[in-house]
Amino acid sequence: MQVNPKRNTEAHRKAEQDANQARITQIEEFINEVLKEDLRQLEKCIGRFNEEIMEYLQLKNTLQTFDTHLPDGYKTQVNIGSNVFMQARVRKMDSILVDVGKNVFLDMSIPEAERYCDTRVKILTKQSDVLREESVKKRAQIKMALIAISERTKLIQQDESK
Repeated sequence: MQVNPKRNTEAHRKAEQDANQARITQIEEFINEVLKEDLRQLEKCIGRFNEEIMEYLQLKNTLQTFDTHLPDGYKTQVNIGSNVFMQARVRKMDSILVDVGKNVFLDMSIPEAERYCDTRVKILTKQSDVLREESVKKRAQIKMALIAISERTKLIQQDESK
């Protein structure tokens, strides 16, 4: 009994093409389900850090404005509940309450509060930079996976043209 070598190589080629196509599908699923989801979560965390940084910068700018332009205090309206407002006057600006997290407030002078803001911005920026580096790595992994898909697709097309 003779085995037709042409038929055997065609079957082998078809099996390789099917294996390559299955691998392409597997890589695409990995990109969409794992890498892109990780990237989305990293971008979300970076956004939260940036929001918090902006809040501290805004607080610092407000403190500087109080210190330089309103040394004698200011007038404001205070919500006393149920959207009922009352006029108030702040005369003494030597200390303020700063939320340091978990709804814990500390009494600080304006220069102390400004230093606290600077420190928090530095810490949050470093944490955000670490996440940005991770984001760049995820993007590189996605790009490498797309290159792998492209290479496998070229192999399939080369095999089909033979």
